[in-house]
Amino acid sequence: MPTNITETVQAETGRILLKVEGDLMLDDALLLERIATSIVEERLEDVVIDLADLDFLDSESAGVLRRLAAADGIELNGIEIFLQSAIDLAERGA
Repeated sequence: MPTNITETVQAETGRILLKVEGDLMLDDALLLERIATSIVEERLEDVVIDLADLDFLDSESAGVLRRLAAADGIELNGIEIFLQSAIDLAERGA
């Protein structure tokens, strides 16, 4: 399933929400990273990345998500157990 990234504004917080759906491969993860960091740096707004509807994550993408999780102004939500495990594995390999 292709990756779909949708940008909205959270009504309750006013923060930018990037909703990610489908399969997240390295190229898609790098695009997500560019979008999120661009919003933080250029618009000076915080970003929430919602991964609840992610179906698949490859190991290279987990490393990108790890970088995003550590970045100022970016928060990851909706990480299920298998995604958290992949990110943990990427951290051990870094």
